Amino acid sequence: MTRYGSFPGSRPRRLRTTPVMRRMVAETRLHPSDLILPAFVREGIDAPVEIGSMPGVYQHTRDSLKKAAVEAAEAGVSGIMLFGVPLDEKKDGAGTVGTDPDGILQVALRDVRAEVGDDLVVMSDLCLDEFTDHGHCGVLDEQGRVDNDATLERYAEMAQVQADAGAHVVGPSGMMDGQIGVVRDALDQIGRDDVGILAYTVKYSSAFYGPFREAVGSSLQGDRKTYQQDPANARESMRELALDLAEGADMVMVKPAGPYLDILAKVAESVDVPVAAYQISGEYAMIEAAAQRGWIERDRAIMEALTGIKRAGAHMILSYWATEVARKLD
Repeated sequence: MTRYGSFPGSRPRRLRTTPVMRRMVAETRLHPSDLILPAFVREGIDAPVEIGSMPGVYQHTRDSLKKAAVEAAEAGVSGIMLFGVPLDEKKDGAGTVGTDPDGILQVALRDVRAEVGDDLVVMSDLCLDEFTDHGHCGVLDEQGRVDNDATLERYAEMAQVQADAGAHVVGPSGMMDGQIGVVRDALDQIGRDDVGILAYTVKYSSAFYGPFREAVGSSLQGDRKTYQQDPANARESMRELALDLAEGADMVMVKPAGPYLDILAKVAESVDVPVAAYQISGEYAMIEAAAQRGWIERDRAIMEALTGIKRAGAHMILSYWATEVARKLD
């Protein structure tokens, strides 16, 4: 017997019936232009070195970095964020190689700009941790504590040499109080008001950074809990956000991405500037390791993780899969 008006009358599953239907009603879409590729360039090597805890990611030579930048641009990726890995013997307490115009990061910036011009937004990590012999993001005082204001002086110099080397955007990542204002003033003083600032506004002291420290050859002993944010806290993220915007940040970032989607959503709802999220090394390594063991479907897991970050409000996503994913999306 035919029955009409039976429960349920509303069936959301009707909008999930076919791949085309699901694509048509999708609320969140990834695009290659959403993606930024973090890349490492290491001094003193003659071939790329795969990072053991990040299979598929390499410490690049200058030549292989240029190739990676071209491939990213051709895939439709919007930006590349560069990290320099100097020779261990060049590290010192002040991270002076980080402000040497001939230091590895500045050389790499010039290389990439010469290779891709304006086809990629060329970004540079503005921090001292890769260049200090103690591995902290700033200079230390006599008690071995990170000296906030002395570190700001180093950041100002770093911003200027990175701008001179060709960075379109600098990314102050050290979580020093006042860093955005100091960097903005330093850039403006040399007439580089065209160089943007991607503020690492919300950067948590996370257990998920481990593989990154291998990637940059970190010399860190101890932790960074005195200047990076406590994972237990949310309200202070909004305070950091207000300060960075007042100091002149052009874009803001939440890092890590996956474990802090609630913070990302709050930030995205509160600002009228572009919001980035960094899918960090530990997030990458967990998916790759689980996929290698056959525990998850690698490609689906990658896309699901990135879609979740975009859905939470990120306009841009820094991801080590950026070029691979951009090719698939295209």
